[in-house]
Amino acid sequence: MTDFTKRAILGGLVFLSVIGVGTYVTGHLSGYEAKQLIKVSIAGLNTLCNTIVLASATILALLLTVLGLSSNTSSKLREGHYLNIMQIAKVDTSVFVASLLCFVLFNLPVTESENIPENWFDIIYYITLVISSILSAALIVVVLMLYGMVINIIKFVGLNKTEHLVAEEEMEEVEEKNKDE
Repeated sequence: MTDFTKRAILGGLVFLSVIGVGTYVTGHLSGYEAKQLIKVSIAGLNTLCNTIVLASATILALLLTVLGLSSNTSSKLREGHYLNIMQIAKVDTSVFVASLLCFVLFNLPVTESENIPENWFDIIYYITLVISSILSAALIVVVLMLYGMVINIIKFVGLNKTEHLVAEEEMEEVEEKNKDE
């Protein structure tokens, strides 16, 4: 696991901690209060899920661009670079699927149902809060992972710093070529 990936996960965990503290500070809700909060927040939850779905799809498209840029370089890039791209794609695809699933679930008319006991609404409210927090944190992780990869590409393409991204065999060839000159 790279340093950028560790930092990305740490960023997501910090976000979850902040939301957890905020939830703890607000205290416990009754079933009726939770039902009212669900009614008020459902539109925002749907917007959040929709935004995360769109962001995830855009990030996947950007990863294709990164692959194109990577394959067009004259240098042979390290295996870790491509493993990084695969890791970001896996996490991003998971976030995409989970957000789409939650978008559909949040559209169920839970607050209009007469079959759900009043005391279950506080549980449903906290579940929706946890789900939206995890989805948001997961998107933060993906964006921070993507940021790490962009930094590496900027160093390689713009600043010509190759030691962190170019395969070691090619680095040795470049060093020998520089010694001969």
